[in-house]
Amino acid sequence: MCGRGQLFWVVGRNLKCSRGKQAPRWISSKWFRYGFLLFFMTMFGTMVFNTYLVFAGTGTLKKAIKLFWTFGVPWKWAYTGSLFPDWVAQFAFGFYSLMLTSTLLGFIVMFLYKERTWCTFCPMGTMTQGICKWKNAGKMEEKEYE
Repeated sequence: MCGRGQLFWVVGRNLKCSRGKQAPRWISSKWFRYGFLLFFMTMFGTMVFNTYLVFAGTGTLKKAIKLFWTFGVPWKWAYTGSLFPDWVAQFAFGFYSLMLTSTLLGFIVMFLYKERTWCTFCPMGTMTQGICKWKNAGKMEEKEYE
């Protein structure tokens, strides 16, 4: 169902851009998945906080796309102004940076290992799995009281 997973599948399997090797076990381990989720959510929270600063007028618009949350992508044409407030642009820059970085990470692990290795530690998948486990645990408790 995931568009990114499908992209990796098509590029990796159909276009034969994946080595098809098994990924190391630590990549799909619980500590790595939840650690990566925590890191990713921290980066998302920073992005939202920077957006708030621009919205509140206490920060300036950071006209930069960041790759791997560190390296600025040299696109001087990235922002020339728009009809939207600066905080909308700030959010867009941050969100685009997050998506670009995670997509590139997915491509790197796709090239090195199997096509959908990214899916084993994807933050959305990890959150979904955690929510499902939490909901199922609640259902189990309800059955115990019946």
